[in-house]
Amino acid sequence: MGLIEVRPTSTLTCPQCGHEETETMPTDACQYFYDCKGCGAVLKPKTGDCCVFCSYGDMACPPIQAEGGRACCS
Repeated sequence: MGLIEVRPTSTLTCPQCGHEETETMPTDACQYFYDCKGCGAVLKPKTGDCCVFCSYGDMACPPIQAEGGRACCS
């Protein structure tokens, strides 16, 4: 099996105002909170997701990517 390439950035989309922002994700941890740069809302993961990137990003967090989609923080 080959190495899995992990993409280090994700574009978060705020569910309240629709603002999009590309951010660098932590590689060894989950990020539970994110302050929207558009409206200031504090984003939290949806139920069942480990972090804001898995809930609102266009890419899952690096731990999820590395595990092939399996939960990283359970």
